[in-house]
Amino acid sequence: MIANERAALADSLWAATANPSPERPPLHGEAEADTVVIGGGFTGLSAALHLAEAGKSVVLLEAETPGWGASGRNGGQVNPGLKATPEETEARFGPDLGRRMVAMSGGAGDLVFDLIARHGIQCAASRCGWIRAATTPKALATLQEIGRQWRDRGAVVDALDADEMERLLGTRAYPGGLIDRRGGNLHPLNYALGLAEAAERAGARIHGHSRVSGVQSTDDSVTVSTPEGRVTARAALICTNAYTGGLAAPLGQSVIPVTSVQVATEPLSDKLRRTILPEGHAPSDTRRLLLYFRKDDAGRFVMGGRGALGDGSIGKRQAALREAAVRLYPQLEGVRWRYAWGGDVALTRDHAPGLHLIAPRVMAGLGYNGRGVGMATAMGRVLAEWAQGRPGAELDFPITAARPIPFHRFRRIALGATVAAFRMLDRVGI
Repeated sequence: MIANERAALADSLWAATANPSPERPPLHGEAEADTVVIGGGFTGLSAALHLAEAGKSVVLLEAETPGWGASGRNGGQVNPGLKATPEETEARFGPDLGRRMVAMSGGAGDLVFDLIARHGIQCAASRCGWIRAATTPKALATLQEIGRQWRDRGAVVDALDADEMERLLGTRAYPGGLIDRRGGNLHPLNYALGLAEAAERAGARIHGHSRVSGVQSTDDSVTVSTPEGRVTARAALICTNAYTGGLAAPLGQSVIPVTSVQVATEPLSDKLRRTILPEGHAPSDTRRLLLYFRKDDAGRFVMGGRGALGDGSIGKRQAALREAAVRLYPQLEGVRWRYAWGGDVALTRDHAPGLHLIAPRVMAGLGYNGRGVGMATAMGRVLAEWAQGRPGAELDFPITAARPIPFHRFRRIALGATVAAFRMLDRVGI
């Protein structure tokens, strides 16, 4: 991606409305810590906060600034659970670990909103519930079954018929859906910045503009190097998700980065606000190339979606999102679209996150498949538990080897064909 395109993707609504944040200078010279965290997104910040609260010394190294990547550019939806259903997860991983994974992922919303409350994070958080909007009768039946499985496990997840969807969304476009009341929405960059400030108050040291160039591990310690410094620690956590690149190969090849793009209007009039998402929900639909949309706390309408693969397709995808928004809400015709941006999400082959032991003292967590606000925060806590010495068998997520996706170098070609096929299937409603 060329430099000006990269900069444009970071020029988001969230950056324009971010809370003031202190400068975090690059690492210079030698440092020591119990744990060094690589990456200042939700995963790394959550890990650093949980470690610091446990009394451990922590140094976090971020290549840009905290929340710069997709953690600060996503739709701000807190979506509990894994992509797989609870029953699928328990069948695959067994009744003990599977149940713990379901509880950990299903409780991700509780963790996010608890951290916000405990640390007074100002991020326009609203626990209004996550609405999943069905685009076809088949998708609606699938959602209803997912709702049943979560209810069987004590979650407050309710079916919505077409009338209820119209009341909550302000559009008749969906035949029904599901509301998961454990979810909600927030300002993602302000959430990341709030986690950073909370971690620092607890004693963590955060360095921006400190891109890691090497990780060396022995049986006794790990050394992480940047262009201007070096940290020696007992353990290292790699929390770089879709921005991993060549660090700790083959970790970066275990996920496929896909650019999720968004567009946002100027603040809507009071009259328009009352007709669109009147109770402030942030739905996502069941298209293969899903749409997700919401209003921010100033009444701007935000529409997002997947499928941008390169420089030329980003602008086209953003234009398509504006058109989709007007189809859903014709009253948006003529409204000024003020912002357009995006960030890379990390997809995995099995649609499940990865917790990977890279070396005896190096662990990585990544691959949230578009559910990073909740799952990355929860994975950060799991990583912190491992760094404190909790045995792998007792963690709420399985440790596996990082395996490269076959033909990873040709991912753009394969993704292009997949996206084209998905777009056609979505168009005909199959």
